[in-house]
Amino acid sequence: MNNSNKKKFAGIRADIIVVALLVLVGAAIALGVFLFSGKGKTAEVRIDGKICARYSLSQDRSIRLSGAGGGTNLLVIKNGEAYIAEADCPDGLCIRTGSISRVGQSVICLPHRIVVEITGDAGDGNDIDVFVK
Repeated sequence: MNNSNKKKFAGIRADIIVVALLVLVGAAIALGVFLFSGKGKTAEVRIDGKICARYSLSQDRSIRLSGAGGGTNLLVIKNGEAYIAEADCPDGLCIRTGSISRVGQSVICLPHRIVVEITGDAGDGNDIDVFVK
């Protein structure tokens, strides 16, 4: 192997090591976030940017949400998780998001301007605050 080929091989090997280290660091960070983000206690519902309700994750229920512009979504809370089971929006991305249960996770329906976010605040299951214009 001549000098030029040795330098190329050493450069490629260094690149592989750097990429492998970055992947390991990224995986460690993702694992840490997952392990240390707490289990949520409340699903907070925002419609058009305003908090309209908070539901305890400890009580199973189904709630029909009326989004901005008249669209509807069905929020289901079951076994400590929340998810959108039905939506009449054109893309249905909120349904495909799946279940959320950890603090900071959210399900967003852009067409209806609905955001469901998990918080660590304890709710008793009856603390629904509704704002009416």
